[in-house]
Amino acid sequence: MNKDALFSDGTSDYVSPAQPDWNEKITLRFRTAQNDVDEVRILLETGKYAMRKVCTKGSFDYYAIECQLSEEPFRYSFEILKDSEVCYYNRCGVSKDIKRFYDFVIVPGFSTPEWAKGAVMYQIFVDRFYNGDTSNDVEEREYIYIGEPCRKVTDWSQPPEAMDIRRFYGGDLAGVQEKLDYLQELGVEVIYFNPLFVSPSNHKYDIQDYDYIDPHYGKIVEDAGEVLPWGSQDNTQATKYQVRTGKRENLEASNALFARLVEEMHQRGMRVILDGVFNHCGSFNKWMDRERIYEQQPGYPKGAYVDANSPYRRFFRFFDERDSAWPYNKNYDGWWGHDTLPKLNYEDSPELEQYIIDIGKKWISPPYNIDGWRLDVAADLGYSNEYNHMFWKRFRKEIKSVNQDVLILAEHYGDPAEWLQGDEWDSVMNYDAFMEPLTWFLTGMEKHSDERRMDLWGNADNFVNTMRHFMACMMTPSLQVAMNQLSNHDHSRFLTRTNHIVGRVEHLGAKAAEEGVNYAVMREAVTVQMTWPGAPAVYYGDEAGLCGFTDPDNRRTYPWGKENKELIAFHKEMIRIHKEEKPLRKGSLKMLYWESNILAYGRFQEEDQIIVVLNNSKELKEVTVPVWQAEVPEKGRMMRLMYSYEDGYTTERDEYIVEDGEIVLNMGRHSAIVLKPLKTEKTSDALL
Repeated sequence: MNKDALFSDGTSDYVSPAQPDWNEKITLRFRTAQNDVDEVRILLETGKYAMRKVCTKGSFDYYAIECQLSEEPFRYSFEILKDSEVCYYNRCGVSKDIKRFYDFVIVPGFSTPEWAKGAVMYQIFVDRFYNGDTSNDVEEREYIYIGEPCRKVTDWSQPPEAMDIRRFYGGDLAGVQEKLDYLQELGVEVIYFNPLFVSPSNHKYDIQDYDYIDPHYGKIVEDAGEVLPWGSQDNTQATKYQVRTGKRENLEASNALFARLVEEMHQRGMRVILDGVFNHCGSFNKWMDRERIYEQQPGYPKGAYVDANSPYRRFFRFFDERDSAWPYNKNYDGWWGHDTLPKLNYEDSPELEQYIIDIGKKWISPPYNIDGWRLDVAADLGYSNEYNHMFWKRFRKEIKSVNQDVLILAEHYGDPAEWLQGDEWDSVMNYDAFMEPLTWFLTGMEKHSDERRMDLWGNADNFVNTMRHFMACMMTPSLQVAMNQLSNHDHSRFLTRTNHIVGRVEHLGAKAAEEGVNYAVMREAVTVQMTWPGAPAVYYGDEAGLCGFTDPDNRRTYPWGKENKELIAFHKEMIRIHKEEKPLRKGSLKMLYWESNILAYGRFQEEDQIIVVLNNSKELKEVTVPVWQAEVPEKGRMMRLMYSYEDGYTTERDEYIVEDGEIVLNMGRHSAIVLKPLKTEKTSDALL
């Protein structure tokens, strides 16, 4: 039996329809080598059923069977027989035994938005992207945060400091709007914003007001009051900040600006994802008001810190519930013990639960019309796993009732399967089935740059096995919209990982993050990012050669005027290839060949195929790739779309001979190549 020929997956070539509804009939398909097996059976919970050979194409036979779905998850795998030989096929490929854990799964009624499948995303940390409106800049000593006054940074090129959360460079939504032409030319289809809501930090994961865009990012139309007096530690004296973030005129103007920005992005064919930080808020939050920002402002109810009778008291868990603990009750639960991040108490407050549901619906509705939510540390929402599942099921139902095409992505580490059963999240930020395995393979570095593992550097077996396992934890609709990042605001920049330096900026200094980086390895990574299943998501500045150790050094300003233009041009070409070649959106994936420092895989859909090969070693390599496994004709030619090598890259056309279903490539050091077959006159298929 030719086991290399065996194949099936959850894409539309093998499941039709690919996203079936309740009680719908589906057709499942399986591929074998031509005239190679005696029988193919589908294995269901109810038994084994023979599949029918329906056609022959090229080197392959295709088997099919029609199945009736109910409203329950549908699980299946395949049994293949030839003479006395028996093997099985599941999400991880060929197996000697039945492994139900890796069964294919279809959940009737579960779908993910078509626009998000393979969509090119771009993450913007707004304060560090571009300053389009200097009138809304945070002012020096405008307020105090975690014991020290906030700072206004006047030198755009100055790197972040070790304690950076209160330092502001002035990036804003006007700056994003000004750079939309650049983003469109790059090929961006979706912008994912780090939090935009009113917050005292530059990262804004400590929300002050979920109902409004921060005027420091938006529009300040009424500016009054004073910054803190020298030496003051009391934000009741931060009257300028109170006006800027509390006056309805500023808040409504900022929301209106955001609505106009989203409308313009939609007109350009771009989508918008907001960051939803719902498991905790900030100590400045109007519901808590520990900083007493709202205490004297008209139109705001008293916060839970200020008044025992606050309507928001049950939004938080206070350890001292005696009435005498108020006013100014400091004994509340903080997320991971941080008193600046009060933990939201969903289990004891149906009002809080409804408020957050309403917030989720507000921003996907007119006039804002955002297209998706990214959910921060979503599995930690409440105090129990049971509650969290209940909440996210409700959240999905309510959000999708407003707009079925809204994308729900969650930040999650580890196996996400329990959250991706079709009734909670659409998908995840893809750490375990993309960022981590690829980083280990290409650099031998941990994603924070905290560890170096020589045993994982170039370890193709680890890469393939890890990818297979974690990809098998996601159904195909989830996998196709998973956010595939190389870097983000929480981890070191990928380009910095290529220098193999372990450590953080406070010990090594900012310059160390830029020393000895390897642009060829970076291009290898981008090649995989743009050709792997999922939604490739570029962290702002990665395309321009931005470096940085983990938080906060990874939040450097975009280097306008100092960009690595060659790297930007490379990104543009790879994004163009990603968008033009159909298999790279929703096509099948098959690993074709791997050994130490070598990876080769194919993407294919209907009559189109793409082949990707990487040589991550410091040596020239001759690589023989069995491209026939990706349904490339056994005899013909392939055209080069991209070749990245040690000193650069080229998109110049070159051709390679396919003989007996194989192609032989001479790969340079730290190189990557993308190929597609040259089309020839089609021969008629032998229909059976």
